[in-house]
Amino acid sequence: MVSISEHFRELARGRQLLARGFAVLTVLFLVAIAYLGVCRPYQLQLEATAAEIERPMPGDELNPDPSFLATRGITIAGSPEDIWPWLLQMGYGRAGYYGYDLLENAGSPEGLRSADEVLPQFQNFVVGDEVPISAVVSMTFYAIEPNRYLIWLGDDVPNPGAFTWALYPLDSEQTRLVSRIRWSYDLTSATDLALQLFTEFADHIAVRKILQGVKQRVEQDIEPFWVQNVEFISYLCTFTIFLAALALLCWRRLTWRTWGAGLISGLLWLASWYAPISTWLGMLLALLAIGALLHAHRTSR
Repeated sequence: MVSISEHFRELARGRQLLARGFAVLTVLFLVAIAYLGVCRPYQLQLEATAAEIERPMPGDELNPDPSFLATRGITIAGSPEDIWPWLLQMGYGRAGYYGYDLLENAGSPEGLRSADEVLPQFQNFVVGDEVPISAVVSMTFYAIEPNRYLIWLGDDVPNPGAFTWALYPLDSEQTRLVSRIRWSYDLTSATDLALQLFTEFADHIAVRKILQGVKQRVEQDIEPFWVQNVEFISYLCTFTIFLAALALLCWRRLTWRTWGAGLISGLLWLASWYAPISTWLGMLLALLAIGALLHAHRTSR
């Protein structure tokens, strides 16, 4: 027979589990509200003008009703002819993506670093050629209009969407490079879940860095390799710390400090990923998140 004291202990454990579950859910709910209300609308229109967002672009017809529609842009001091070769040669095992090479070029036969010069061997592609996105994922050139635009098309059936890279001259010395992604999620495919999560939450990080990388190469002002690595590590840190803070809510004594650390870590993660901040401010946010987590961990013992 279960004693009264054991019965009350079971009730107490049940209440603790409910309280911890509720604490985790409330943090996730508040972070999700911040993401959907502020971060997602911002990242879908990253540095694009209102005219660019509204303007039809080549490839729009390939997916008229996408789950994910993003238009981003950057101004480059150069002509379309200066920029075009850098776009055409992009790809895994080719020139890279001019972004976070530690992730994007790992295992590439062309080496870890993205190209810092135009590579003649990757300048003669035609419609239908493969565009390797990674070691396991590829797309296809759907359209190539020199000095105007190129379109990468997904290989799956039905087609999930397309990536368009287009050039719009502002004057004789400046050009807008505009990226548009139209993509539909396949919620029935567990194998594509990682790609869909990346597209939803981190695609803008990769595209923003590609745009910046093209600009740096055209303008001959390429940032040092270590700078992009510090930036990439700061992104990983803030997200990992947020996950650790959620784990702390599940396994440590529940207090307002541990709950607050979870919420603060989530908001700092959103700020580091989605706010237009410098590399060094991103690292500062990561350190603040670490400090909040350690403080909550000590006080929850």
